[in-house]
Amino acid sequence: MVVVSQQVDENFAHTKTCKPASNIFTEIPEVDLLDPDAKTLIVEACKEFGFFKVINHGVQMEFIARLEDEAMKFFNLPQQEKEKSGPPNPFGYGDKKIGPNGDVGWVEYLLFSTNSGKLILPGISESFWSFVNEYLSAMRNLACEVLEIIAEELKIGPRDILSRLLRDEKSDSCFRINHYPPCPELQHLSCRNLIGFGDHTDPQIISIIRSNNTSGLQIYLKDGTWVSVPPDHSSFFINVGDSLQVLTNGRFRSVRHRVLASSLNSRISMIFFGGPPLTEKVTPLFSIMEQGEESLYNEFTWFDYKKSAYKTKLSDNRLGLFEKSSTHDK
Repeated sequence: MVVVSQQVDENFAHTKTCKPASNIFTEIPEVDLLDPDAKTLIVEACKEFGFFKVINHGVQMEFIARLEDEAMKFFNLPQQEKEKSGPPNPFGYGDKKIGPNGDVGWVEYLLFSTNSGKLILPGISESFWSFVNEYLSAMRNLACEVLEIIAEELKIGPRDILSRLLRDEKSDSCFRINHYPPCPELQHLSCRNLIGFGDHTDPQIISIIRSNNTSGLQIYLKDGTWVSVPPDHSSFFINVGDSLQVLTNGRFRSVRHRVLASSLNSRISMIFFGGPPLTEKVTPLFSIMEQGEESLYNEFTWFDYKKSAYKTKLSDNRLGLFEKSSTHDK
């Protein structure tokens, strides 16, 4: 359990001036992968929200419950024991600090690589590793299925033009398990919107999120409002990442999202981040460009963008530095 300390008020003092919590958003696009119209619905959701959830995904849920149980066993260890698995440099256990640039949240987490073999981390049992690997395989397959559906609907070339980037043995994907413990201090703060994980977009191509039935996830709409996503532990939520926004030359929207902490309930979320190989050039796909259409972004490698993104604060416009018409300070 994350240790509660006097730092709560110091680290999150800004939340006392935040806006009231948003209402539950009931218009999250839901896509049945067995629906003949799934292709159209996915592309429309990527353009409008950069976010949707999938049902009839074919992923067995039994082992996921076991994975959550193993994760909670780890997070319930004494703080000293958990810290033996950190800091996340780049993989391992982290607590409150999010990245190297001063961002903090009411969160502790485990970060895993998907292609570096079995990391030796204290407190990670053999059964935990087994469930992690099974989950990663299922999420990679689901992410690739969604990307192939997108490629087919957009008619942008071979069906695997996007999914191959995740299936490549050098794919720079990763997996994160976040734990947001209850924060009783929220009951005494003048604002109830304590930030569990701050406002950001995901820099990768695509992200798949699954959480328990505790609310907290919010997305940012085009009209400038934050809305709460109803939890659904039997479905998977899909995020468009910055790289997919570039690959589609801005047709798809990389969704801004955040997580609010709870005063009563513990929240576990598991996120698969599908990233390309580090040397992959990220630029609008030639096959998607219409006659006379110009690229909105300067070409970069995934390594360049990843390095740039993780030097910024969470809420910064990471793509701004790579926009051709950018007026952002450099």
